[in-house]
Amino acid sequence: MSANRYTLDELCSLVGLPKRTIRFYMQEGLVERPEGQKRGSYYLDTHVQQLQQIQAWQKAGYSLERIRQLLEDGATPGETLAPLRAQRGDVQVWSRIHIAPGVELSIEPQQAGLNPDEIRALYRDIANIIDQLKEGDD
Repeated sequence: MSANRYTLDELCSLVGLPKRTIRFYMQEGLVERPEGQKRGSYYLDTHVQQLQQIQAWQKAGYSLERIRQLLEDGATPGETLAPLRAQRGDVQVWSRIHIAPGVELSIEPQQAGLNPDEIRALYRDIANIIDQLKEGDD
């Protein structure tokens, strides 16, 4: 058994999730319930690992339903899985960014793990490279 015990507030701080989300994951069976009863309940390192694994799988593009399937199939915390490949019927929102005549960047921000500021920085860097290439032709 794990030596570290955490309150719900401490668990929230460790994994960066709100109480509501952690309780929802427990209700959905994705995370084990706390040890103990009522005010005496506490969380262990295994709870931290379970929540971190859910976060890692979500970052890799997995839905909660797919994460549930993985857990039912015996996937364990710490196991790294490749992001899901798009399947027929999946809906994805892609951004097309016009960079120069004949040059576009297609990006799915969530899968790429980029926020809007990072996407803008990527666009600026690519545009600068294209400008440099054009200058080299002159």
